[in-house]
Amino acid sequence: MDGCENLDLDQIEFAPVETAGERLPLLTLHEAHDLLDWLCQVTAEPWDHAREAGRWAEEIAARVPSRE
Repeated sequence: MDGCENLDLDQIEFAPVETAGERLPLLTLHEAHDLLDWLCQVTAEPWDHAREAGRWAEEIAARVPSRE
């Protein structure tokens, strides 16, 4: 994840999002595992936010069923 510390979100072209539908209030299991994987990657980096990412990874891991 090198090079992300100066990431300008205004410069990113995000994919269009369906605005007519309603967002689900919860993450799907697949989304939760993807988020957990990403947080674990951030935790492994020497960034200022690594410790906080580790805390969130622990919280999510404690609440999400493991992959089978």
